[in-house]
Amino acid sequence: MAKSCEMCLMPMKKDPGTSGSDRYCSYCFQDGGFRYTGDDLREFQRQCYAGMREKGVALPMAKFYAWMIRFAPYWKEKRRSP
Repeated sequence: MAKSCEMCLMPMKKDPGTSGSDRYCSYCFQDGGFRYTGDDLREFQRQCYAGMREKGVALPMAKFYAWMIRFAPYWKEKRRSP
């Protein structure tokens, strides 16, 4: 099992739900598919940032975590694909 979600980098031990995947958290993956189906990293970062702020994550931490998403395996692979 991955230690953090390969799409958003959230630690899997902090996942409040069940995704059915050992690589992706319940915020990113549910019912056998990805919840975000686009391929725009910045839009995904904005959605994650908004979600974190709604859940009470402090502004500087939410900005940092959203910025870190670019290094997630899922997005790194997307950038390599033509």
